Amino acid sequence: MATIIYVDTLDHPGLDAFARLTEAQLRNRKEPEKGIFIAESPKVIERALNGGYEPLSFLMEEKHITGQAQPLLERCSGVPVYTGPSDLLAQLTGFPLTRGVLCAMRRPLLPSVEQLCRNAHRVAVLEGIADPTNVGAIFRSAAAMHMDAVLVTPNCCDPLYRRSVRVSMGTVFQIPWTRIPQWPEGGLEQLHTLGFRTVALALTPDAHSIEDPSLHQADKLALLLGTEGDGLARTTIDGCDEAVCIPMSHDVDSLNVAAASAVAFWELRYRQPPLSDM
Repeated sequence: MATIIYVDTLDHPGLDAFARLTEAQLRNRKEPEKGIFIAESPKVIERALNGGYEPLSFLMEEKHITGQAQPLLERCSGVPVYTGPSDLLAQLTGFPLTRGVLCAMRRPLLPSVEQLCRNAHRVAVLEGIADPTNVGAIFRSAAAMHMDAVLVTPNCCDPLYRRSVRVSMGTVFQIPWTRIPQWPEGGLEQLHTLGFRTVALALTPDAHSIEDPSLHQADKLALLLGTEGDGLARTTIDGCDEAVCIPMSHDVDSLNVAAASAVAFWELRYRQPPLSDM
């Protein structure tokens, strides 16, 4: 069983990760092996544990210790569980904790792009997407719609940002992902070297439909999605093999990037070749 620690003051050092450290401090770029992120709700935390993520401490109201969090705590022997008066915890986090449980977890060391893509047929590349809600929703779509992995560029929102994790419903722990450095020139070249056909989702005059049969038949596709509003950078589009778009009606010219990702991932999912063609 986890170790229960009752707190009656906000000054307890064990509460730093939940209230006093910024996202940048939690991430700890200078020493990635010491980085932390916060997972919220029993379902999300369970998925993180199932994915091999290491729990460091919990924060919850006392009623959850023998309630919805009990199965989690039984898996986390010796891990500190901070609890206290509900008004104190609400003051600490900025909202009532009656709806959930928080867990500080160790950030994993990310794999290389080569390791991640070794056996992948479909990967999503997120360029400069700034909204953590969109990043979380894209990860959820990627996991549900048969993507093998997700790559994020250096200027993309952190997938382990608290809101991204929550919106993803923990799927960020289920689908493999990593950061792709030296973007776009080096990154696009790397994807081409790994055998991927690079496909930019972009509203350009030369973009063709994602219903193109040749896309469905491609063995390895990297689907690139750009930042909210502006979309992919022009240099990125020019460096891709082609640009594609989603056919639309009623004079609608575009979708939110998270909605567009779900449509594109489903349409361009990998279809196993028939045995006669292998």
